[in-house]
Amino acid sequence: MHPTLLGMLGLALLGSLHAQDEVPVQADFQQDKFTGRWYCVGLASNSHWFKEKKHLMKMCTTIISATADGNLEVTSTYPKGDHCEKRNSLYIKTEQPGQFSYTSPRWGSKHNIRVVETNYDEYALVATQISKSTGSSTMVLLYSRTKEVSPKRLERFSDFSREQGLMDEEILVLPQTDKCMVDAA
Repeated sequence: MHPTLLGMLGLALLGSLHAQDEVPVQADFQQDKFTGRWYCVGLASNSHWFKEKKHLMKMCTTIISATADGNLEVTSTYPKGDHCEKRNSLYIKTEQPGQFSYTSPRWGSKHNIRVVETNYDEYALVATQISKSTGSSTMVLLYSRTKEVSPKRLERFSDFSREQGLMDEEILVLPQTDKCMVDAA
């Protein structure tokens, strides 16, 4: 391969590896204010599973609680066909407040999770870089304390998702549902 092309490919790879480092984290992140019930009202991703399943997806409920050692227990309940499915994840804190790591026991994928911005009582924007043996993907979530979210927040979600390299067809405002909605513990 031509040395110039190899150099350009190397720079592109290096740039993509550093891209997640450039994703901001909420300044002065306050974990205790981040806990509680959230509705996942927006989801954007360039992963294969998202592209295959996005037409089936609906709004879900996510309960976030702090563990004794400062990690986050994240429990999402969502409609799947005619039943409700629950997924539990343990987000491990890092040295950077508002940044967490998670390894999926089911898929072996590694997740670098960042709370990008939140005002704690209305919305939260969360970015995740997912790495697994078959490649990497990006996911952006828009959480809301209520099922309704302002047009301003939806626009910010879409704009931020595009800033992460996601295309319009990879950005989804999840349809509202009353199915599988749970209260905070």
